[in-house]
Amino acid sequence: MQFHQTILETIGNTPLIKLNKITADLPCLVLLKNETFNPGHSIKDRMALKMLEDAEKRGDIKPGGTIIECTSGNTGMGLAIAACVKGYRCIFTTNDKQSKEKMDLLKALGAEVIVCPTNVGPEDPRSYYSVARKLSQEVPNSYWCNQYDNLSNRQAHYESTGPEIWAQTEGKVTHIVVGVGTGGTISGVGRYLKEKNPDIKIWGIDTYGSVFKKYHETGVFDEKEIYPYITEGIGEDILPANVDFSIIDHFEKVADKEGAVMARRLAREEGMLLGYSAGSALAGLLQMKDHLKPDDVVVVVVHDHGSRYVGKIYNDDWMRERGFIEQEFRVKDLINQKQDKRFLSIKATDTVRQAFEIMKAQDFSQMPVLQGEAFVGSISENTVLAYLLENPLKNAEVPVSAIMGEPFPVVEESVAVSQLRNYLHKNIPAVLAKDQTGQYHIITQWDIIQVV
Repeated sequence: MQFHQTILETIGNTPLIKLNKITADLPCLVLLKNETFNPGHSIKDRMALKMLEDAEKRGDIKPGGTIIECTSGNTGMGLAIAACVKGYRCIFTTNDKQSKEKMDLLKALGAEVIVCPTNVGPEDPRSYYSVARKLSQEVPNSYWCNQYDNLSNRQAHYESTGPEIWAQTEGKVTHIVVGVGTGGTISGVGRYLKEKNPDIKIWGIDTYGSVFKKYHETGVFDEKEIYPYITEGIGEDILPANVDFSIIDHFEKVADKEGAVMARRLAREEGMLLGYSAGSALAGLLQMKDHLKPDDVVVVVVHDHGSRYVGKIYNDDWMRERGFIEQEFRVKDLINQKQDKRFLSIKATDTVRQAFEIMKAQDFSQMPVLQGEAFVGSISENTVLAYLLENPLKNAEVPVSAIMGEPFPVVEESVAVSQLRNYLHKNIPAVLAKDQTGQYHIITQWDIIQVV
């Protein structure tokens, strides 16, 4: 039988996956190191376990103790998984820009989560760094992992991620592209690969509002570079000890919008639902495409899974509110602009004559047909008139079900009006939509013409 003793044995050995559509215009091979295959769906599982086991070896934490960490979510996830297996309690501090999904996942694994404000300096007593430090001083038998300055972080990637990439590419890797937050991944992977081949280029992805790029290029820590940003998982307002700037050849800044849009493209074009920083990493690579040659083998290391961001970058409303995608005119907007919001239907057992009289009196050109609570068909004025003209009026007493057409499709009010073309055609002249109150509305081709 083949099985693992615990979930911790499944950490690492993640696959390299070739990118095809998004990188079609690049001259070289681009491979994605997909760290979402770790049990916590993040690269942070590697360093979380390493930090904890190194602490155990040093005697920094005893059985039954408490793990404390300031985390954007992913390191906390790795530590929480390890804590479940090893029998520790977890208290995590995070900041209020992190997605709700991340916090809920940490709580699902039994962790206590304390949310701190984002827009305060790292030394402010309210920051998630300071709160974690204070807790580590107050809670007995506790260990603050401090992923930013704990060098077990980058050592984990020197011992595992770097060797995996070297072996998987058979030593042919020429470039590493990775988002930089704590600096553990880029520094550990970079050091290992540079020892194997000093010519390998290590490119770090930074974000606007972070100090990394300017400090790397000038040696100046410029507080004017620090301002709020939306991207999660990369960039910092401090210089973590884990960032080995001598290993990194170049920092490329990527805007919040470009990272979010690229993550969505990865999902739709490559079939990989990845995190915000994965979009930033690939967007940064495309910004540097002029530096690539046909023989290059580029490995983009991605940090986490897109499930952490369902309420953010994978939510159309969230993206529109920030101007990251165009404000499309939606069915909801069309309904709000309609002057006549009446909704009329007719029963399948009602007669054609009754349908004719209702449509004439109410000036409706089409109506849905109901059988009980279900929409079973539709009628239009053209269908009714054609029947009445072709048949004596005495035959107008036949039920509507005898002449009805297909039922109108029911669409969500969030659907873009431009997408209604996928529903409307010669035999389907209208669609139905239900608003938040549960009221149905009929959307006709004329309604659409009015707003185009």
